[in-house]
Amino acid sequence: MRQETFSDSKIVATANFLKSKNLYHFMRAIESSEGNNVEINGVNQIMIGSNNYLGLTHHPHVIEMAKKAIDKYGTGCTGSRFLNGNLIIHEELEERLARYLGHESVVCFATGMQANLGGLSALCGPKDLMLFDAENHASLIDASRLAFGTTFKYKHNDMENLQEVLEANVSRFQKTIIVADGVFSMTGDIMNLPRTVELAKEYGALVYVDDAHGLGVLGPQGRGTVQHFGLTDRVEFTMGTFSKSFASLGGLVSGPRVAMDHVRHCARSFMFSAAMAPSSVATVAGCLDVIESDVGLFDRLWNNVEFMRKGFQEMNVYTYNSKTPIIPIFIGDDLKAMQITQFLQEQGVFATPVISPAVPKGEALIRTSYMASHNRADLTKVLEIFALAKSMFQIPETH
Repeated sequence: MRQETFSDSKIVATANFLKSKNLYHFMRAIESSEGNNVEINGVNQIMIGSNNYLGLTHHPHVIEMAKKAIDKYGTGCTGSRFLNGNLIIHEELEERLARYLGHESVVCFATGMQANLGGLSALCGPKDLMLFDAENHASLIDASRLAFGTTFKYKHNDMENLQEVLEANVSRFQKTIIVADGVFSMTGDIMNLPRTVELAKEYGALVYVDDAHGLGVLGPQGRGTVQHFGLTDRVEFTMGTFSKSFASLGGLVSGPRVAMDHVRHCARSFMFSAAMAPSSVATVAGCLDVIESDVGLFDRLWNNVEFMRKGFQEMNVYTYNSKTPIIPIFIGDDLKAMQITQFLQEQGVFATPVISPAVPKGEALIRTSYMASHNRADLTKVLEIFALAKSMFQIPETH
């Protein structure tokens, strides 16, 4: 029998079709970047597709901290934290982050993906249950595959359905962990954390918040979704990533000290992966310095977000009622989303299309996101170009 080859892959065929039509807008090679702008094929683009919410990737203090770390420690740790790669600055950063988040202890991983893979697979044993929001991030889905426990899903942000799943299953397992994104990365939804913790208390469950897109954005001084709702003492575990607001690479899991000690000794993606590079660690520390000293930082972020949200509302496009710096524009058709992205790029705007299978068929969108460092002139230009795209491509006004 003939064995299938990768050339038979439907997704590769789709990618090749888009490339043939000059509509393949993934893995675009950025030649240079400076804050809010990037250069592609020698053409300047206003970046509205980045997760650099605080705009700190080019902050002078942050860059200087990274350079000093390289001078002192070199470019890499060449081993895992567990053996030869543990630096004093790793431990200092973990202690500082624990204070920032309000938890007893933090474990830092080399990437945010590894934080979820290691954290959840260590916390969920073979007799345990994880309850997942249906729109959880892919890293959480992969973590559930690594964990020895059982995973069930509940409808997105549907607290009645979550209660039904808890009621039907919690008594059958030793431990139950409710797992959800604090801010959902495609639509910008914020999880219903207040009701989640109420249900967790009622049914004796634990709560794990993946705050990759909430950390550095929501809450006082960007301390995240948990502190946004004032529920730090009622959420056992928080996950965060440094590749967004913290302008670096890496991730964390926070929680009770004894649980984090367990993670350190059981999370395979921590034990068997090289440690965060010194420059990455120092970058996160530098971002914390800026967060704590720049009193206008979050005002600039939210003023920009409100300006864009109001602009899109006046344009009458559907933005999923987002309350965060992630403002998605509903398009519907996959091909149209790619065509609009091409038009935006030709007009000098870098936005990111989201098509199936990343979203269900017929749910294509263009994901835009905004930074504290955006200036009003660039944002006004973005709205003008989107208004032109709306008329040219008949962007839907409702979902």
